[in-house]
Amino acid sequence: MDNIKQKIGERIKEIRVEKKLSQEAVALNSGIERSFMTHIENGRRNVSVETLEKVLTGLEISFSDFFNSNFFKNA
Repeated sequence: MDNIKQKIGERIKEIRVEKKLSQEAVALNSGIERSFMTHIENGRRNVSVETLEKVLTGLEISFSDFFNSNFFKNA
């Protein structure tokens, strides 16, 4: 389970960095605390589907684009 938490966090960070967004900006757009965003990216928190949806909305990316990536092939 820790591996998938880590992979989800890494993927979120990858997208955020590609889009040149700060954790604070994504957290604000997602309606979550910046500290929680940090924990998600570092794989230290379980993320509910609802929270993941909020974060992906803040990143302006769909679930299908998030998971339709070679990033998760070996997760």
